[in-house]
Amino acid sequence: MTVHSPIASTDMQPIFAERARAAFASAYPDQPVKLEHGLVGHPLLTLDGLAALAERMPAERVEYNLGKLPLGLRPEDTPSNGLTLGETIRTIETNGSWAVLKNVEQDQAYAVLLDAALAELEPAVLRSTGPMLNREAFIFLTSPDSITPFHMDPEHNILLQIMGTKTMTVFPARDEELVPAQKSEAFHGGGHRNLVWQDGFRARGTPFALVPGDAVHVPVKAPHFVENGPAVSISLSVTWRSDRSVAEGELHSFNALLRKRGLPTGPVSERPEEQGVRRFVYRVMRKLGA
Repeated sequence: MTVHSPIASTDMQPIFAERARAAFASAYPDQPVKLEHGLVGHPLLTLDGLAALAERMPAERVEYNLGKLPLGLRPEDTPSNGLTLGETIRTIETNGSWAVLKNVEQDQAYAVLLDAALAELEPAVLRSTGPMLNREAFIFLTSPDSITPFHMDPEHNILLQIMGTKTMTVFPARDEELVPAQKSEAFHGGGHRNLVWQDGFRARGTPFALVPGDAVHVPVKAPHFVENGPAVSISLSVTWRSDRSVAEGELHSFNALLRKRGLPTGPVSERPEEQGVRRFVYRVMRKLGA
């Protein structure tokens, strides 16, 4: 259910200036790139505003826990911080926690903010991967020195740093040593986003140091981890799907079906949206309940 809040002004300055839009267009969809944005100080993105938002959100759309975690962590080992979500956000400077507010675009004010940000990037996206599908927004609140473990996400993603500092280290999206094929298949079948970490992986990543006003584009399923700086961090993540990301998910799910039956799997190309025959067969099998 959409919660109606005071709508952010539609008479705002551009969120991504021309230079940032050009950098994004050059990198999208396959390369990470650092950008600049204009949302620092926005009233919807203060701690008090976010605590109020969190307290009216349903429980299934919030996640929070202690923030000082190892880079490699099994989901079932994630420790609780013993606080309510509102307490976590209002005291995040001292409670050593991490929190995410999911699908904040279901609140009308945040929907306006998401639409404004994505509208500026949409021309470049349309040229490369077609329409923006399933537009979503997430807000991350992190205590000083917290770690977000090594993981991947299924969406095209831009993370905008609003308060505090952090370093996001991004890895190549198609490195099967980092993300084995069977992990991708399990992930698209509902498996957890966290990945197995090895210390030797670090040299393959590109670190992006982010201060307020910085942003980074993270390609679909590019593994990454985040190390928070010495102050409270607020970050806004704006995401979307595309025919390319949907196609990749379908092809990995098709391979999972084939592997389960002892049949040979097929490659997932750099342009999975063009693998129409395999996608059609998968959709037929799924429709038949295979």
